[in-house]
Amino acid sequence: MVRRAKIISSLQQLLQKAYILGDHNEREDLTSPSQYRRRSTVNKAIRILVVDDDAQIRSLLCDCLADFGMTTAQAANGAEMHQVLGEGGFDLVVLDLMLPDSDGLNLCREIRATSEIPLIILTARGEMTDRIVGLELGADDYVVKPFEPRELVARIQTILRRVRSQTHGRAKELEECRFAGWRLHQTGRHLIAADNTVIPLSNAEFRLLNAFLAAPGRVLSREYLMDTARGKSVDAFDRSIDVQISRLRQKLREDIKEPKLIRTIRGEGYMLDVNYR
Repeated sequence: MVRRAKIISSLQQLLQKAYILGDHNEREDLTSPSQYRRRSTVNKAIRILVVDDDAQIRSLLCDCLADFGMTTAQAANGAEMHQVLGEGGFDLVVLDLMLPDSDGLNLCREIRATSEIPLIILTARGEMTDRIVGLELGADDYVVKPFEPRELVARIQTILRRVRSQTHGRAKELEECRFAGWRLHQTGRHLIAADNTVIPLSNAEFRLLNAFLAAPGRVLSREYLMDTARGKSVDAFDRSIDVQISRLRQKLREDIKEPKLIRTIRGEGYMLDVNYR
């Protein structure tokens, strides 16, 4: 009860400060509610699901997050959490470990089994083991009750910045495939050399190169490559695939007499040599 009172008092104090702070007292960062609110008007609001069985703490915490420009939804137990999460559209979950119908660590495991949504656990438990287990089960961070609400806000912002950075990095990796000093741009369907020269590819060349990149170090038969480049209706004796490979090698600046990147495996097909640099 003492911890609960401290949490409620801390949340109430922050809300009072948020309403009486003037511009002259605000810091130029996102830990100031009004500053965050002004900046959030030009950005999509962060949507947080707060899971806590204490209605008063849950409501005050949602009010605090709202004052920092975030939108919130609430759940009082594990069943409600799963139901609300099913609606989608959340950026992060704040999960209390002590819930009436389910252990928070089990809920953490269940969330991570089906979703990569960022997760912060709240705990009044003093044992370090619970925090470590929570992180091992997939939580991104933890906050120990009683806590300063602005600390929670800062942790939310840090996690979401990291997630956005990772997402951008993965998108860039998907957009460009790197190999042997080259980059294959998937959307533009062109090659980019080490000197940043852009080399356009025909549709057939683009499909062929992707086939090689999907199976580096493996021998691909002529029949498979013909199917990939032009479709299954191609005559098995059609030699055009050899012409396409030759053109692709030229664009990759290979020595046509002694190609090292796309190698000919006599009697079998062609292989992208992953060891070539």
